[in-house]
Amino acid sequence: MEQASCVATMASIDDAMAIVGLIVATKKLKRSKRHRAIWCKDWLMKREHYSHINLVNELKFAPKDWHNYLRMNEETYLKLLSMVTPLIKKQDTVMRKAISPHERLTATLRFLATGRSYEDLKFTTIISPQALGVIIPETCEAIYKVLRKDYFKFRQTEDEWKNITKHFENRWNFPHRLGAIDGKHIDIIRPSGSGSYFYNYKGSMVLLAIVDARYQFIMCSFGVNGRISDGVLQNVSITKT
Repeated sequence: MEQASCVATMASIDDAMAIVGLIVATKKLKRSKRHRAIWCKDWLMKREHYSHINLVNELKFAPKDWHNYLRMNEETYLKLLSMVTPLIKKQDTVMRKAISPHERLTATLRFLATGRSYEDLKFTTIISPQALGVIIPETCEAIYKVLRKDYFKFRQTEDEWKNITKHFENRWNFPHRLGAIDGKHIDIIRPSGSGSYFYNYKGSMVLLAIVDARYQFIMCSFGVNGRISDGVLQNVSITKT
């Protein structure tokens, strides 16, 4: 009898401990449970009403303001839009309507023209920063793909180089010149663990470019760490390629 009573007592203790453990676990789960964030903010769902696309449509009647806003005239913009559309157009889904190529390109051009952050740009484009972080790099890559053959072409023939020297002499009175070279430090957020590798007042990478007499790019290079001096930069960059 005593043995049976002892076993029953131990069983009841185990049950009690299990119940207490279940209660504690339930309380912890309730504390750690967070309210799920909304899928999309209401005002971001009203892009047709609040987007800067409405402003762009009005700027068609003010060519100077259009050019100031997108850094190109309407004819050039429409040509560029037709070229990149096949690369950036997305399909609508059951959940939502896709962001149009027109919206994607204007958002990208405003980013390139102003350097505004995605967080700031969302208030004029009515596109979330997360989406802009995908759209803008994707559109930049599309622009490069459609323009590189005609506009990012290195001079190949002797006549092309002679034309450059002719323009320098006629416009700037500099004979026998094939290009003007300069560099610019582009501020970046330094990668973690990079130490002073990118240090130059602030974290930076260097854009080095060669242009002709009309300020048109002949060659450019970007990616050298900002710590490199100008003398070393010319030895490791495009002048050695």
